[in-house]
Amino acid sequence: MTTPYSRVEGLGASRSGTQHFWRERATAAALVLLLIWFACAMLHVAMGGPEAAIAYLAQPLHAVLMILFVIATVIHMTLGMQVVIEDYIHVESQKIALFLLNRAFGWLIGALCIFAILKIAL
Repeated sequence: MTTPYSRVEGLGASRSGTQHFWRERATAAALVLLLIWFACAMLHVAMGGPEAAIAYLAQPLHAVLMILFVIATVIHMTLGMQVVIEDYIHVESQKIALFLLNRAFGWLIGALCIFAILKIAL
């Protein structure tokens, strides 16, 4: 029941469902790998306290990995919340407002986390 154009593009009826699905799966796969690093990092700094965490994030590799972890987490979170909003909010005006708030919240949290990491690393 798809048009020839949709078959070429590989999109479903909504024209974006497949892309959304793959973005969620890609961020989930990235988070699996980054979560392994994050768990090892937390075990490494668990006994040292805040000073050990600051020293750990001051290393460029660990700062970059933490920034990637934050970015993947925020993207995955906003995609997941978008699905919840689409499924459970039926009033169009509320849905649009929540989409905007969801995106703004993701940008705010991501920016604050990355700022904090860069402040520690630099």
